[in-house]
Amino acid sequence: MPVVRMLRPVACWMLQSPACGCRASVLPSRLLGTSPRQIPMDANFHSTSFSEADQQRVLITGGLGQLGVGLASFLRKRFGKDNVILSDIRKPPEHVFLSGPFIYSDILDYKNLREIVVNNRITWLFHYSALLSAVGEANVSLARAVNITGLHNVLDVAAEHGLRLFVPSTIGAFGPTSPRNPTPDLCIQRPRTIYGVSKVHAELMGEYYYYRYGLDFRCLRYPGIISADSQPGGGTTDYAVQIFHEAVKNGRFECNLRPDTRLPMMYIHDCLRATLEVMEAPAESLSMRTYNISAMSFTPAELAQEVLKHIPELQVTYNVDPVRQAIADSWPMNFDDSNARKDWGWKHDFDLPELVTTMLNFHGSESRVAQAN
Repeated sequence: MPVVRMLRPVACWMLQSPACGCRASVLPSRLLGTSPRQIPMDANFHSTSFSEADQQRVLITGGLGQLGVGLASFLRKRFGKDNVILSDIRKPPEHVFLSGPFIYSDILDYKNLREIVVNNRITWLFHYSALLSAVGEANVSLARAVNITGLHNVLDVAAEHGLRLFVPSTIGAFGPTSPRNPTPDLCIQRPRTIYGVSKVHAELMGEYYYYRYGLDFRCLRYPGIISADSQPGGGTTDYAVQIFHEAVKNGRFECNLRPDTRLPMMYIHDCLRATLEVMEAPAESLSMRTYNISAMSFTPAELAQEVLKHIPELQVTYNVDPVRQAIADSWPMNFDDSNARKDWGWKHDFDLPELVTTMLNFHGSESRVAQAN
């Protein structure tokens, strides 16, 4: 009988039967980073339910990338300036440092990450640390470390401390064998970049932690994101940001994709709003852990034509980068985001004309816009 009692917890862990009533005491070491983390027998991995918005304490990793600063500003309006902490491994510009709490955080340092979560009583974690598509292909080993090992550390900390975790995914999570027009939420993916592979890994690991440990994991597959107040960050869709910088500054733009390359896109305001909406959505409304979201889909030629309505003297040329073009040719042309619209009411605000007008106004071309109008 003592032997039976000793074997019963092991059998329960392997079978994961609801009738068993047992919990795993140790996360399998192959799922973790460089060191195993012990989990108490009575740990409850389900995120705490919060009744008031001001109870959220938010941490954003990779905060100095294209989306982090904008997300911090957006969330501070919702939760208060001091309740949203931006973090990165780089020194922030002065305006970012003065805009709200900023701390050093290296996602490859599990101990540092854990201390930040504990010391700041974090409840929501937005994990934005990643090397993007083109940059990742130029440094695969670093992309593997940041995008995969860093993710493992974030998953473990979030599970251990009952956080609600958001990890963005991307159109790059699909590959040349995926249906491209439109691309549904659930289909074959098989990406061919380390960035895409790491994002599929993140989607599956997050879903696994949800079912295995009850982690409240939420994920959106972003299309190409166009932001007025940030520089391009090494992504394949960055041409759609760069064109506005160059149009206003030089009146010339050289595109590194073919003029007929169609990709799904979104203005950053819609992206940030969608991110907050899916995080605030009631758990029972979510039929899946990872959703497509979209707003518009266009080609470089269509974008240039819309910009030319405001800046007729703009000169656009094409010098195709074969690496970026191959990446773009393997990505969706249109996203099917009907599940997001049905489950939690997603609806975009910006179409192409509104996007172009907003971007050009931001970059100081109001006089040209008024002249064109």
